[in-house]
Amino acid sequence: MSLPYPPRFAYYDGKPQPATSTSSFQTLSPATDHPLANIHTTTPDAIDAAIHSASQAFPAWSSTPPIERARILQKAASLLRSRNDSLAAIETADTGKPFSETSTVDIVTGADVLEYFANLVGGGGLNGETIQLRPSAWVYTTKNALGVCAGIGAWNYPIQIALWKSAPCLAAGNTMVYKPSEFTPLHSTLLAEIYTEAGVPPGVFNVVQGGGEVGAYLTAHPSIAKVSFTGQVSTGSKVAGSAAGGMKYVTMELGGKSACIILPDADLETAVDGAMMANFFSTGQVCTNGTRVFVPKALKSAFEKRLLEKMEYIRAGDLMEPNTNFGPLVSKPHFEKVVSYIRHGIENDRAKLIYGGLEKPVWLANASSDYKNGNWIQPTVFTDCTDEMKIVQEEIFGPVMSILSYETVEEVVRRANDTKLGLAAGVFTKDLNLAHQVIAQLEAGITWVNTWGESPAEMSVGGWKLSGVGVENGKKGLEAWVKNKSTLVDMAGEVPTVFAKLEAPSGTPKL
Repeated sequence: MSLPYPPRFAYYDGKPQPATSTSSFQTLSPATDHPLANIHTTTPDAIDAAIHSASQAFPAWSSTPPIERARILQKAASLLRSRNDSLAAIETADTGKPFSETSTVDIVTGADVLEYFANLVGGGGLNGETIQLRPSAWVYTTKNALGVCAGIGAWNYPIQIALWKSAPCLAAGNTMVYKPSEFTPLHSTLLAEIYTEAGVPPGVFNVVQGGGEVGAYLTAHPSIAKVSFTGQVSTGSKVAGSAAGGMKYVTMELGGKSACIILPDADLETAVDGAMMANFFSTGQVCTNGTRVFVPKALKSAFEKRLLEKMEYIRAGDLMEPNTNFGPLVSKPHFEKVVSYIRHGIENDRAKLIYGGLEKPVWLANASSDYKNGNWIQPTVFTDCTDEMKIVQEEIFGPVMSILSYETVEEVVRRANDTKLGLAAGVFTKDLNLAHQVIAQLEAGITWVNTWGESPAEMSVGGWKLSGVGVENGKKGLEAWVKNKSTLVDMAGEVPTVFAKLEAPSGTPKL
């Protein structure tokens, strides 16, 4: 059967590589469950070849002047922008996200990050520092590329996350072997081809394909200097443990169960809009989603009334239609997981369901038959939730909002922090002094005031607690891809040593 997209293979030595085994799998459309392309799993020998290609390319690329690397990466950013719509259409087919989202967010923000890091290293971002110790002695530091790095991508923002990893990696002078998620792999070789077209030398950016076994092989490989992983906490813990065994550098961007706090004086319209953005954008498949929505008891009734009125503005449908802003879940296994949480919320947690639920979306009754087998779900809202409920405690990674009421600011801060995760948090209020006071107490690495979700290239982001290690983006994000060397220079010409001032006792034989 002819498939909509050509097969995907490994990519190294600056070109796609032929399949080295008969092992392959199909990536499926989340909207229809129809196959999109055949993906050929990369064998261990081929992974070794990709790593070898990256190792061979590293000396020349790391010694290329930063300004020259910057020019190449800026060209790649320009190519991404020129192909925005075609790449966005592929992301829509692969992820199930509406084109209205992928065309305005995914490639746009990825290109922004690539341009940011290119400009940063081109403008001296890799310069070290000089410290005067005394008139005759000083220290200087240098920032050195790490070597061959592994990037393991996620399925919710495939090309954006690939760029979040590869942009600072390549800008800093490293080379990369990248493995996309097996659920959304279509972008991977397209990005590699863009890098090659922009002038990135063969071996600097490479791609391998497959599931967890490919990622595990890559992570444990002795030639890998760093592993950057985005995904769920349980997998990230294994990846970090494997990498730590080889003393590799790591960056882990993991899951969250973030608190969206509506303070008593918040503007109702802004608060409702923020809570919807924090729960239903990208069909709730965002690591930083604020799925625990804390609302003051006095405001709860008005908040829920306005929320239910605005839920009608969430529009599922043909993913290429401009008015569609809500798509299916990314895969059948993930669909079943999210549905099981909704069922648990209804039957076991006994939370009050005020919107959505287990039924298929109504619009499917009149939709094309192609959509009948897709992973479509309703945006769902539970209220009267309590902290111990499973739907409140565990990351669902779907469009499921839990509303919790509170009485005092001290109480809501304590409850918001009562989780092992600490990725994101946000507050909505007219009182900016109170906003800063609350934000300062929240145990999360990414926080917002009167907004939700924006993560520009200039903003360093990373989780606390079990939500991650290290940061991505911003100036600190570049630091995560270099190692430091400190050198002390003494110009006095005398080596300080206690031995120089000692006199041997008389009669002591010379050594």
